[in-house]
Amino acid sequence: MITAAAQGNGFLSPTGVEIAFVLVGLATLGAAAVTVTTKQLVHAALWLVVALGGIAVEYLLLTAEFIAWVQVLIYLGSVVVLLLFGLMLTKAPIGRSPDADSGNRPVALGVALVAAAALVWVVVDAFRTTWIDLDGPAQGSTKVSGEILFRHWVLPFEALSVLLLAALIGAIVLSRKDAPATDPKGGQR
Repeated sequence: MITAAAQGNGFLSPTGVEIAFVLVGLATLGAAAVTVTTKQLVHAALWLVVALGGIAVEYLLLTAEFIAWVQVLIYLGSVVVLLLFGLMLTKAPIGRSPDADSGNRPVALGVALVAAAALVWVVVDAFRTTWIDLDGPAQGSTKVSGEILFRHWVLPFEALSVLLLAALIGAIVLSRKDAPATDPKGGQR
């Protein structure tokens, strides 16, 4: 077995894939930051497309092609289109929206930092002693991903589909104009 030191690759000598991973990660992080800080709702949705596309590229760099294409098809192809469709149906303002800023930025920043710290702690704690078996099938392969997905994650995916359907129905209901009620004789009440 060849170690990383014998290959010449280590923390101080990254490979091209590792450099690309970091650069795409920084671009994705920047797009996500613009998504949550812009006051124009349509621009936020379009920056979300860039952020989700960056995540798909990260999956490709990790050789998880199946997950990358699921990311493109489900999130870029469905969720963002549904979000834009909802924005257009509810007649959201196209330009700057004064309603988009509630004045709670310091509280939101604090909650975001606490949530990010908790997430990092949970991930580090969960994978501290976990090792990947490199002799088995690739972890991002379709076979392994499909087995994990359809054994353990079917219910959350179905719940997400119901949530998205409810959001679409809610957008349609909000966009409909109520017609004036008429009495049986044909006049308005």
